[in-house]
Amino acid sequence: MSTQKYCLALDLKDDAKLIAEYKAYHQNVWPPIIKSIKDAGIEVLDIYCIGNRMFMIIEAGADFSFEKKSAMDASNTVVQQWEELMWKFQQALPWAAPGQKWMLMEKIFQLP
Repeated sequence: MSTQKYCLALDLKDDAKLIAEYKAYHQNVWPPIIKSIKDAGIEVLDIYCIGNRMFMIIEAGADFSFEKKSAMDASNTVVQQWEELMWKFQQALPWAAPGQKWMLMEKIFQLP
């Protein structure tokens, strides 16, 4: 089974205290959140941060889709609570549509 890779971006509010708190939450992610990620078919999920800009790298099986993950999340009250809490720290990218959080990045280069 082949693996798909996705890179997404999102900003945090530019506040050192909020950024530190956000990072602390991600050192102890709620177990139901980890389960929801794995249940959606995501095999690897890494988040990197510099300043207040974040990048998320996802590796998932061929059957993964963002539509499927969104539908699963919409019916999971714990995921909804987590997302609401995280939005306290996050802010949309300047070019995001209203309500849009993590934005899929375009791959523009791969080492030959």
